[in-house]
Amino acid sequence: MKSIKSAIITGGARGIGKGIAEKLASEGYAVAVIDVADEKSAAENMEHVKKHGGPFMYIRGDITSAESRKNCVDSVLDRFGRIDVLVNNAGVAPKVRMDILETTEESFDFVLGINLKGTFFLTQLVAREMIREVGAMEDIKPKIINISSMSAYTASTSRGEYCISKAGVSMVTTLFADRLAEYGINVYEIRPGIIYTDMTAVVKEKYDKLINEGLTPIKRWGYPEDIANAVSVLCSGKLGFSTGEVINVDGGFHIRRL
Repeated sequence: MKSIKSAIITGGARGIGKGIAEKLASEGYAVAVIDVADEKSAAENMEHVKKHGGPFMYIRGDITSAESRKNCVDSVLDRFGRIDVLVNNAGVAPKVRMDILETTEESFDFVLGINLKGTFFLTQLVAREMIREVGAMEDIKPKIINISSMSAYTASTSRGEYCISKAGVSMVTTLFADRLAEYGINVYEIRPGIIYTDMTAVVKEKYDKLINEGLTPIKRWGYPEDIANAVSVLCSGKLGFSTGEVINVDGGFHIRRL
């Protein structure tokens, strides 16, 4: 079992994270999903990951907690013996959208604590392990993939804390790509656009209209599978001479048009 490549996906109990977990499981990875949801509520979605028959573990963990982060990483190493891929997907939106003139410190701390602080320190912890593995194993080329958002550069003044957190994740990508290059550890960022999940289903009518009116050059919703396919390409090693790279999976939203 210890010779099988393994991947950690945070926030993998549903939506984009679940899609990524299922894709990597289908490609032969041992998969560890970390999420705050209890196992019972995540069980149905995780069956889609487990059906591929490879090694799998679900860890209920909170990336805002140093103790929880360490427990998660230790658990993966105990079970799989190695970490080849870290996908930082866990993220939250504000519980209540508020104009930036009214945003509370509580909301700011909640969003940045998970999206940015948790991501940074989990990456730090896993990166240290990956450096050790590179020195000890011949067959390993670790990768770190951060799932940010088009909100990293798109202003939304009713959820400023979310935009700030995702802009921060972009810099986390750049910093770790720079720092880890000497060890052959590549770091990437994927920026999803409008992705259809249970979280966005409540605004389906709004975005159906915007997409139809040309908000994105490719006139359709994105799906978790679109993000998962991008992760698959990055994990393949085919972009081995790229690091710190940003992959927009947004239907062309990032294109500036007249």
